[in-house]
Amino acid sequence: MGIGIGFGIAGVPFSSAAAFGRWVDLLEERGADSVWFSERLVSSAPTLEPMAAIGMVLGRTRRLKAGMNAVVVPLRDPLVLAKECATLDYLSGGRLLPVFGVGDERAPEWRATGRDPRGRGAAADEALEIMARLWAGERLTFEGRYYRYTEAVISPLPVQQPLPLWVGGSSEAAIRRTARLGTGWLAGLQTPAEVAPIVAAIRRAAAEAGRTIDEDHYGAGFWYRFGSIEEPVVQRQLAGLARVRAVSDPAGLVAVGDGTEVARRFQEFLDAGISKFVVRPVAEDDDDLMAQTARLLEEVVPLFSPAKVSGGAGRA
Repeated sequence: MGIGIGFGIAGVPFSSAAAFGRWVDLLEERGADSVWFSERLVSSAPTLEPMAAIGMVLGRTRRLKAGMNAVVVPLRDPLVLAKECATLDYLSGGRLLPVFGVGDERAPEWRATGRDPRGRGAAADEALEIMARLWAGERLTFEGRYYRYTEAVISPLPVQQPLPLWVGGSSEAAIRRTARLGTGWLAGLQTPAEVAPIVAAIRRAAAEAGRTIDEDHYGAGFWYRFGSIEEPVVQRQLAGLARVRAVSDPAGLVAVGDGTEVARRFQEFLDAGISKFVVRPVAEDDDDLMAQTARLLEEVVPLFSPAKVSGGAGRA
């Protein structure tokens, strides 16, 4: 099984763009798998637009992969989004990890843009089909309920063929969407106990659709900190997660302690069928973020190398 451990950010947990660049350099130099950006287009708090941030990361590095977690497809034109993804993958030599979702109906983007969130799932289904066909090099004529194109074509094509098309979301519709169109699935704010039945449901639905999704194409994420649960920064993180309506178990999304404790959370997700990870350090400031990132890369990530996982050494 191919275990991939990447690092994600939500918002802007840095004091400056230069500090962000130093963190990216650390990920590149210390062998992190990837870096991920959450989407929030409308917010009074600082956030980075995923496609632009990915372009910066891929241009600054030579090995690190980058993905979005997850782009809300109905808020974007699928031809433009397909072209952006193809360009990023082409220029980076195949290092883009695209993940797509339909967004929460309560998200502020719908009201801000005057859009109706109803029908967003059906619109996303059309958009994902359009993008996949464009990435494959098709000269596309498409007549759908939400999108219409006549002889649309893009070039250059993505280096990765087919370009990965991961889907986010846990509803029955998202499960069907993943099984029918996706090449992978990325969980939202969910614990190992919550993702296990979804992974199983996607596998069943894919089999019913006559498709297979690679066993190591299921992902999830959590926060971590080398330290104590009593630290104020950890308590703030837990309190913030408790305010999120979709989160049922904040403590199940934050691993705190020494390397053994953090590794145990990885193993819990592995046992649930997850092998790709987007982890977020819980940190006080720039220096703390760098230290927390370096410790995970030095103390925990090596425990989950392919040889050690296949031999059982990844278990904590």
